[in-house]
Amino acid sequence: MTVPALQNIGVAYRRILSQFPQDFSVAFAYGSGVFKQQGTSQGQMGKNMLDFVFAVDDAVTWHTMNLLQNRKHYSLLKLLGPRKISSIQSDHGAGVYYNTLVPVDGRVIKYGVISTESLMEDLLHWKTLYIAGRLHKPVKMLAQSDNAKLRAALVGNLKSAVTASFLMLPESFSEEDLFLQIAGLSYAGDVRMLIGEDKSKVTNIVQDNMQHFRILYTNILQDCPQVVYKPQQGKLEVDKSPEGQFVQLMALPRTLQQRITKLVDPPGKNRDVEEILLQVAQDPDCGAVVQQGERRGERGGGWSGGWTDRQAG
Repeated sequence: MTVPALQNIGVAYRRILSQFPQDFSVAFAYGSGVFKQQGTSQGQMGKNMLDFVFAVDDAVTWHTMNLLQNRKHYSLLKLLGPRKISSIQSDHGAGVYYNTLVPVDGRVIKYGVISTESLMEDLLHWKTLYIAGRLHKPVKMLAQSDNAKLRAALVGNLKSAVTASFLMLPESFSEEDLFLQIAGLSYAGDVRMLIGEDKSKVTNIVQDNMQHFRILYTNILQDCPQVVYKPQQGKLEVDKSPEGQFVQLMALPRTLQQRITKLVDPPGKNRDVEEILLQVAQDPDCGAVVQQGERRGERGGGWSGGWTDRQAG
């Protein structure tokens, strides 16, 4: 993953970022205020709320400093102090605490704070797929510490998205098919997508940002031994043999593997995960089983003093 130098991210983002305590392990901006979506004009983008996530090593210290700098950003929970805010952050939903509808430099922003530990857990294991799912899609990376384990986890999360999508796609498919599948992963367990949320949301995210998706995933696809990637034609062919699917299943994040095994393993048998995944790999409906396991995921949200953000866009 290429992380741009801070001086190259644009004055507007640097000005906003400068108004917060600076000890981020990761800081990024995302959503419709940052990346154009189909049907949205540049003028509308400029009016959309800017969304940020800040990952920090020590949440208590960060909230202490931010309460001194930006006390007005917080709800009445600020009266409870930084330790209580950090406790609420870690104990609810996906481990993210949001301040929202914050005016900064003529824009309205929302920012979530997550501990580096919680971020790593989600990236590696898809514990909630909340921040990990956001990072499957293009984001504007604003800052990143020199942490080799975190960098590897960020890349590993993208590889997991590719692997899970391979299992749910046919043998041959297009780049757009792949990116639509990847972008939809974080919505799979979201009931709102079934009861009225704009079902074209995933399509809108992908179609105007194909080049951003290519930047994220081209190196991973070129290095993957289980896929034939033809970037000039925008076509891919993946190994759908039982052996190939078993390798892919074994590479899935732990939480998704556990959900799949619960679907397949009868109560009381308690077979090991490898044995169950070998059975799934040989099932003609392997992709459907993986998809069902993915949809069973519990989608945590971000806590914001009485307001919960569950938007995965």
